[in-house]
Amino acid sequence: MDISPAIDGEPHPGLQGVTHGDPPPAIPLQWVEALAALPSLAQRVDFLRDRLPASVRLVAVSKTFGADRIREAYACGLRDFGENRVQEAEAKQAELTDLVDLRWHLIGQLQSNKAKKALDLFDWIHSVDRLELAQRLDRLAADRPIAPKICLQVKLRPDPTKAGWSPADLMAALPDLDRLEHLQICGLMAIPPLDLTPAELADFFAEARSLADQIQSQPWQRLQMTERSMGMSNDWPIALNAGTTMIRLGRTLFGDRDP
Repeated sequence: MDISPAIDGEPHPGLQGVTHGDPPPAIPLQWVEALAALPSLAQRVDFLRDRLPASVRLVAVSKTFGADRIREAYACGLRDFGENRVQEAEAKQAELTDLVDLRWHLIGQLQSNKAKKALDLFDWIHSVDRLELAQRLDRLAADRPIAPKICLQVKLRPDPTKAGWSPADLMAALPDLDRLEHLQICGLMAIPPLDLTPAELADFFAEARSLADQIQSQPWQRLQMTERSMGMSNDWPIALNAGTTMIRLGRTLFGDRDP
């Protein structure tokens, strides 16, 4: 069973009985600990199956985990897998050619010299963080039958460890991005700094949602901002409350990575 995007259209238990027009109930941060405490991948997937709204895609972040763990996750119903590095993804895909309905997401920073290979390997690229990279991907995608799906990575707080557009720089680049004919620019990816409190995380994700909505409200020819890739293992319930459409879970699904 494919549970990504979410769970066969069924609302999570906290949404049962909510009528149209009511504000959704807050999703508790305690779900982070409850999910991590479950002993098996199958149980963690079941936990999420019962709780994620149908509008949210679960991306299992398989970086540093072997192809055997991806097979295990596939058997549990997962189809979307996220990788940080092009070469690592290529090696795993060579071992998984029999799983023909996998969807691969690049979530790590992409160097321009690996752009062509990334287009060969990934259905989604979440980490397009500069205009020059987007333009190179567009040129390389010109002869491809299916336009790759793209998220634009934004940097909403000072953080030396992360790349991304500032909101001002992104707004200035939008007319050029809208001219790109061979990409499906679908939304934003936002990754918060590590030291934010829950209240600060809520503000961060709300700001990312607001930025996406602001862009979506303008009459672009091609640009779409309907996807919001935000929320990871320690903060995904907060991102759900802010309206994410894709959460990226690694350690909380697969367990601790090898040192």
